[in-house]
Amino acid sequence: MTDEQALIVGAGPIGLACAISAKRRGLDPLVIDAGAIANSIVRYPIGMTFFTTPERLEIGGHPLVSAGGKPSREEALMYYRGVVRAEGIRVRTYVRLADAHREDGAITATLESRHGVSTLKTKRLVLATGYFDRPNLLGVPGESRPHVSHYFDEAHRWSGLDVVVIGGKNSAVEATLQLFRAGARVTLVHRGGAFKPSLKYWLRPDIENRVKAGEITAWMGAIVTEIDHDAVTIRGADGAHHRLPADRVFALTGFTPDLALFSRIGITLDAMGKPAIDPLTLETDMPGVHMAGSAVAGRQISEVFIENGRWDGEKIFGDADARRRAQALYEQTPRPLGE
Repeated sequence: MTDEQALIVGAGPIGLACAISAKRRGLDPLVIDAGAIANSIVRYPIGMTFFTTPERLEIGGHPLVSAGGKPSREEALMYYRGVVRAEGIRVRTYVRLADAHREDGAITATLESRHGVSTLKTKRLVLATGYFDRPNLLGVPGESRPHVSHYFDEAHRWSGLDVVVIGGKNSAVEATLQLFRAGARVTLVHRGGAFKPSLKYWLRPDIENRVKAGEITAWMGAIVTEIDHDAVTIRGADGAHHRLPADRVFALTGFTPDLALFSRIGITLDAMGKPAIDPLTLETDMPGVHMAGSAVAGRQISEVFIENGRWDGEKIFGDADARRRAQALYEQTPRPLGE
């Protein structure tokens, strides 16, 4: 006998959408998350506004109402909390999936929380774990110091201080510009010799003009070698080492899914971390284990996002017609401007 009809790992927008798809077919899934509800959005900078419009973040037919044309971080968090209440979704937060294996026709999941380790059996396991909880580490001494963060919070707190931002994609450049405008003395360190073409079109002239004017210092082609309590040491493009003053360090170097967990469960992954998966049902080569959202894309995390991943629950829990509709919606969804 199983404890749960379905266990969904990840209480983000896509995991919650999967739960709605299950409930509307007579199932009562349990959703767990290692963090809070919509924990990836919790990690977004305070006051951040989505680039996408509200209807493209909606799940289950529940309208997302925002004060402006684009929803804010806070409006999105309130919305997804409201969806959980309206749908009666069972969610256990701050519970992590440590392992899972198949035995006696069911899947046994090992869960970890502050209360200890427990197990439960389920007929179906859905991994909608995302990637935002696993930053790409620099692997340098001092990275774990308390003034170093892999998540940008807000610019105001660092006004008047020396701040080093590590990274060169959209999130790093946006944080750098916000810090500058809040009055921080900000330095950007990017290992690339130039910004990538994918940099948002309105950010490029802004950051380039601020650097040209000497308002922001940018070290291009530079590698961080160490982080001290008050400075970041880099090896510049000139091959020399330079010490940059730093009261705060934001290492905004991107994120990666928990591929080690997928391998422990027994899912076959290719060289890019993509799972062996049925594209129609999103079932992996481990029977009864499905993937949803960015977990489907391996290291190529930019392929799946809220706007198109929210249909994955229909592929997992729906019939053939529902899966066809979901795939059509997936293909019709415009790609947002992200990392």
